[in-house]
Amino acid sequence: MINFKIHFGLFLGIVILTQSCFDPSKPNYQYFPNMYESLGYETYADSDAFNNGIEAQIPVENTVSRGWAPYDYPDTNDGYENAKINLLSPIETNDINLNTGKELYGIYCAVCHGNKGDGQGILMTREKFLGIPSYKDRDITPGSIYHVLMYGKNAMGSHAAQVNAKERWQIAQHVILLRSKLIK
Repeated sequence: MINFKIHFGLFLGIVILTQSCFDPSKPNYQYFPNMYESLGYETYADSDAFNNGIEAQIPVENTVSRGWAPYDYPDTNDGYENAKINLLSPIETNDINLNTGKELYGIYCAVCHGNKGDGQGILMTREKFLGIPSYKDRDITPGSIYHVLMYGKNAMGSHAAQVNAKERWQIAQHVILLRSKLIK
């Protein structure tokens, strides 16, 4: 019984002590209040947090992103023709690159250009896109294929966001192989 009275007394003392510290007119202090009540910001919106609005979201002047390599051929007909003549593949033509190119071609290209490169992909046969060329009818080089994957051409959009530079060269190798089979 004495033990119960001691525990009850301690409990009652703690409750009275904590209630005496609480003032409803002054809420408790919050550490890092923005974590509890965050402000919603729009992407690339002006902000007072930085001197020039969105300055922190713009890369530092004269910097280059890690892994980025410049592409010196512009998105013009002259750029296409120059790439067709002068742009050469930096990767070796081997089974690994050809197999990877075939796999990537099946993912990104075959739906329009067909598995054989004859322009008879599923989107063409279902008449979603018409006039997709066969590689047999085109004067193409690895450089021109890379350029078209980089920027797109006519109704074909750019695939630069989907495939990196090495993958574009691997696709170009597979397209050249398909073209050689169609010409025979």
